[in-house]
Amino acid sequence: MVSAVPASVPDEPPAPRIVTDPAHGGRWTSLTAGGREWLWHRDEPRRAVVLPGDPFADAGGLEECVPTVRGTPDHGDAWSRPWRRDSYDESESVDCPDFRLTRRVSAGAGRTVVDYRLTAAPGYRFLWAAHALLEVSGRARAVMTGGAAVRLYPDGGARWVPGSWPEVAGVRLDRLGPDDGTALGAVVDAREVSVRDGADALHFALEAGDQPVSVALWRNLGGFPEDTPYRSIGVEPMLGRVFDLAGAGAADAARVGPSGEVRWRLTVTATRHR
Repeated sequence: MVSAVPASVPDEPPAPRIVTDPAHGGRWTSLTAGGREWLWHRDEPRRAVVLPGDPFADAGGLEECVPTVRGTPDHGDAWSRPWRRDSYDESESVDCPDFRLTRRVSAGAGRTVVDYRLTAAPGYRFLWAAHALLEVSGRARAVMTGGAAVRLYPDGGARWVPGSWPEVAGVRLDRLGPDDGTALGAVVDAREVSVRDGADALHFALEAGDQPVSVALWRNLGGFPEDTPYRSIGVEPMLGRVFDLAGAGAADAARVGPSGEVRWRLTVTATRHR
């Protein structure tokens, strides 16, 4: 008797390892799992010297975008400010004009959890995105629930087109290449996303109670910026359903309740098939 052998057997590597840079906006500078670095980086000298109000300096990694992603301030208010690390519980926090954001990274069996808390006046509305720019090949795919509602921003601006995952207006959004000189954004009504690249897969899952949750996609296949385009792939768990807080409808942004805080959890796992 011959037993069938699965064509692909997933391994369970150790929990992903996250490295952050509190002094420079709390940016995640590394996300490694199974011996692979998942975060893409770009040489951007301005990133080390930015001040609040400066234009966004795209150095890659993962930026904490809050209280907006696009709009004002560009990519939010937290990425351009120094964070503090609490040696007691190893949490990190940043104070912005209208809120404080705190996060704590902890690793467990096969997964890493990032717990967030935003404190602000009751009624405060905001967006948050884990603006992760990933180092993946042109064969990589983003995997989310089929049929999930999508808002496609075909030209990177404020105008969006409704549709369903994974194809909107003839565009297969799940395909992260090959490069074709285009750049677009999308917001998908999903709580989880996997990025599969060859034998490797990275998975994000977001829990946020009754707050609006989605996954943002920035698929720049050499179409942005116009003068010196480059390739960058953003897969971004987020609170909210739009890129710009200024254009958020009543149900499109997170809101601080009477307690004065909002809590959410991002879980990161990775697998490798052999």
